[in-house]
Amino acid sequence: MLPTASAKKNRKMRCDPCLLLHLDKSLIFSDKKITFGMMRGSNNGYIFVHLNEKSSAVNLIIDIGNTVAKIAAFDGKTLVEVLYDSNCTLEHLSSFCERYSFEKAIVATVIDVDGQVHECLDKLSFPVLWLDEKTLLPVENLYDTPHTLGYDRIAAVVGANEQYPGRDILVVDAGTCITYEFIDAAARYHGGNISPGMQMRFKALHQFTARLPLVSAEGALLPMGKDTDTAIRAGVLRGIEYEIAGYIKAMKYKYPELLVFLTGGDDFSFDTNLKNIIFADRFLVLKGLNRILNYNNGKL
Repeated sequence: MLPTASAKKNRKMRCDPCLLLHLDKSLIFSDKKITFGMMRGSNNGYIFVHLNEKSSAVNLIIDIGNTVAKIAAFDGKTLVEVLYDSNCTLEHLSSFCERYSFEKAIVATVIDVDGQVHECLDKLSFPVLWLDEKTLLPVENLYDTPHTLGYDRIAAVVGANEQYPGRDILVVDAGTCITYEFIDAAARYHGGNISPGMQMRFKALHQFTARLPLVSAEGALLPMGKDTDTAIRAGVLRGIEYEIAGYIKAMKYKYPELLVFLTGGDDFSFDTNLKNIIFADRFLVLKGLNRILNYNNGKL
């Protein structure tokens, strides 16, 4: 995951470019086999994605998550570059901004940021929109407590709705937590569910029991475990598979024309007979934030 355990422990992170990756090469999926992951470089798990280095992007998108901060440049609706940085320092933000002529920015965070992050953002020379419950949205938010809604959750459905307006959409975001978000064909966000993420499940089995080991997701994945390690691995990964498949099946029963987006930071692979996970988009939240920023253009 991003960052690696050693990088997260150290918190002094390097972000030298080590890997160029086209967006359409970051995901491999077919009708029955879905592989959802991201190539990594050797620099503590951080990567750069370059689509067009010479583009003059106008929007700066900053998504501060539980594990890592993602900093992106958009030229209109086109994603130009993504940088994975420390969510505690944003230490590479200034050098990132030197490469583009930004006109405006949006910041969304699911954690409480400290003074160092605010100091970096205060130095920006262009308007910055902080996403909160009062921010105008291009969709209708029906969540009962918008002030408690994770901004990544609403951004994901905004990004999905932009790509397929007029459709019922389920967004599955597999990161620190696995979230399930639903937006209907009338662009009304109804809310969603929150479930433990992959790493959280592995760690919980170890931390809340006396003898179960901490098992990695990498290794043999059997239908039924033959030892403790394979039993835990199959329980976690198959459990995620069946959980996601169950949500899709239930939602498809109520909304037969449902589209499903799969996004997030966790790497996982599973077989499924359901052919409804049609759209795998690693950068769905960033695209949603970019749309929200453009929607608020002129109000900054």
